[in-house]
Amino acid sequence: MYEGDSFHTLSVIGQIGLVFLSAALTAIILWFAMVVMRWLPLPLRLFLAVLLFFGFVWLSPQVYYTYYMTLFEGLPWQVVIKDPPSAETLWKLMSFQGQATLSAHSQGLLGWALTAIAVFRARKSSSASDDRAGKDAKSDVS
Repeated sequence: MYEGDSFHTLSVIGQIGLVFLSAALTAIILWFAMVVMRWLPLPLRLFLAVLLFFGFVWLSPQVYYTYYMTLFEGLPWQVVIKDPPSAETLWKLMSFQGQATLSAHSQGLLGWALTAIAVFRARKSSSASDDRAGKDAKSDVS
């Protein structure tokens, strides 16, 4: 499926570095989402999930290009950020209908992970509120 992916053009060290860079970026974004979403209601959590996904898809190519500059001597410094992604582009990534590349599929997984965090955090907060409400009701009865 990924035979023609540019990942395979890298050396083993380059591939390992790319995996670590991607894992680090993903971990930072997911950690940030978990910390910030803790205090937001569900609609804002979902909005933040979309906003973070949008930002990653739009701005991360610059981070990756900078990494490629360390791998390939002679790559010039340039801004590779293009126009912001459209809603259609984001949908194609999250529905895995875009390009059949590791990059596109990884971005789709990130979008779903952010969505899951938004929904899970909301459920956790509401169940915690239910628990507190139940305890308050029990203390009123006694």
